[in-house]
Amino acid sequence: MKNVRSLLILCVFVFFTNVICAESYSIKSPNEKIKVNFRLAPDGSPVYSVFYSGSAILKQSKLGVVRSDDDFTSKLTIDSVSKVKVVSDSYTLLLGKRLKCNYTGNKQIFYLKNANSKSMEIIFQVSNDGVAFRYNFPGITKSIIEIYKEVTSYHFDLSTKAFLQPCPDARTGWSFSQPSYEEYYKSNIPVGTISPDQAGWVLPALFNYGNYWISITETAVDTNYCGTRLSQFSPDGEYSVQFPQPQETKSGEPVLPESQLPWLTPWRVIAISENLAGLVESTLETDLAIPAKYDVSSWLKPGVASWSWIILKDDSTIYDVQRKYIDFASKMNWKYCLIDALWDTQIGYEKIKQLADYAKTKNVKVLLWYNSAGDWNTTPQSPRDKISKKEIRIAEFKKLFEMGIGGIKVDFFGGDGQSMIKYYIDILKDAEKYKLAVNFHGCTFPRSWYRTYPNLVSMEAIKGEEFVTFDNLYANQQPSHCAIIPFTRNLFDPMDFTPVNLSGIPNIKRKTTGGFEIALSVLFTSGIQHIAETPSGMEMQKDFVKEYMSSLPEKWDDVKFIDGFPGKFVVLARKNGNNWYIAGINGENTPRNLVLNIPFVNNSTKSIMIKDSENANILVEENVNLSAPLNLTLQPYGGFVIKTLVK
Repeated sequence: MKNVRSLLILCVFVFFTNVICAESYSIKSPNEKIKVNFRLAPDGSPVYSVFYSGSAILKQSKLGVVRSDDDFTSKLTIDSVSKVKVVSDSYTLLLGKRLKCNYTGNKQIFYLKNANSKSMEIIFQVSNDGVAFRYNFPGITKSIIEIYKEVTSYHFDLSTKAFLQPCPDARTGWSFSQPSYEEYYKSNIPVGTISPDQAGWVLPALFNYGNYWISITETAVDTNYCGTRLSQFSPDGEYSVQFPQPQETKSGEPVLPESQLPWLTPWRVIAISENLAGLVESTLETDLAIPAKYDVSSWLKPGVASWSWIILKDDSTIYDVQRKYIDFASKMNWKYCLIDALWDTQIGYEKIKQLADYAKTKNVKVLLWYNSAGDWNTTPQSPRDKISKKEIRIAEFKKLFEMGIGGIKVDFFGGDGQSMIKYYIDILKDAEKYKLAVNFHGCTFPRSWYRTYPNLVSMEAIKGEEFVTFDNLYANQQPSHCAIIPFTRNLFDPMDFTPVNLSGIPNIKRKTTGGFEIALSVLFTSGIQHIAETPSGMEMQKDFVKEYMSSLPEKWDDVKFIDGFPGKFVVLARKNGNNWYIAGINGENTPRNLVLNIPFVNNSTKSIMIKDSENANILVEENVNLSAPLNLTLQPYGGFVIKTLVK
């Protein structure tokens, strides 16, 4: 009898344990279209799934981390669950695709204990444009704890298509300078496709499931974590969070995340929309970013820059040429002139000071290039060894401030390890003290740092215009490449692509038309937009082109998606003050007929359009009426831009 009673108690215990583990919790978006289900699997592992209007966007996916001191991936129990709380935020950005942003989401926290009674919290926030979650480890420790692995995954239906950029393995490529996020995207590929490199796929990653569009990214990545990407392998369409490779470090410092407790990890972000408009117009990544650490609005203004290196290369970094480019910027009403690599040896500090003084008389600020240096690559360009060590960096920044330099471009970083992430942020913090704008090249992607550290005006992390100047192979891929970028790399963050070359590139037969090139001035966003055209090339253009380029907006107030498909074509509208700029490009080699509906423009507004001529040899200007649908044919690899004329 005693054995029977013990067996009965055991059965009851097992039954209720399984019931508790199987209990599912649902968090919905304010409009109730998006729903997240969270539960513990029978083995105590945390899992979640995501639905949009009842459709399963993500099947059961994994949660949890493995720390150096314990495992938080299985044998967990739910200690308690918070009530759903409405959270909201309103903020203004200095630059980006929308300056005034608002966020509302529903927040719920799951308080978990592992087998050793150690605590982990999983925090969910669900808004109308997506899902975000992060881990929090409460308590206080003096010792450093490391995260060996984050098992977070995103499990897609096998019918889903992906638009992904492979990440080259660390310390490969030219001067061992990879990864620098400068590969072409694999477009419309089946989920589960294996990345060509062990390093996996970079973020943001774009997916299409039926009518739904999903962007996977991360934000609120600060000095206590590394940058991450998606795994090389994704069996059954399940992608896991992948940490950087061991070589992605700053001089032997930490690669994997390590911290004392308490420890709040970055947000994992899943932006979702039932159409491309909702995705393109979302600000979810910046909504969840860490608020600004300081205010730079009194001294830093977004703008446009002239830049000699992209067409004229290293030989142009001399005093006389840079003075001409300062004059070029002044004539075009642009705020900045970038002086690139080798200025320290080919011009020198004394002459740079003279150029900065001269630029000031022209209402132009000089920007200077630096090598991030360090042992993570063998890039030879100078100045080197001025940035990597704090005391030397501070002395250099102080000197630049006294010289009247407006900002710096720092190149050739070494990946996404925690120490490298900290290096980026240390540069931003130190530069702010000396009123220096910052642009990173040969680098990772921004993760909305421009909200947190607003002197960050741009980052490269893209196969930009400079590659077209190297070889026709790159020129041939430029059209479709540009047509995917507004949906991927430039979806949330500023990007230094360095667009718009109208007069041609020496020894290169470019595929894109003038209309395509001029449209990029609107389609691509950057806090400082470096223009690829030369002074002589601009002088060759018609007056209406020069007038347009000399009145480029320095920032955008809002964005609207008009039409497009990643890699094929895209039409966007951006607002500056009372005026709208509508731009489109054709990434394919056949004409594309469009019917554009633009209801947000006042019916009485006058507008001008710059587009390719019928044979695509020249640019033409014409007045257009936007009160009715606009019929337009895009030439192969062509484009257009429309500017409303509201005073």
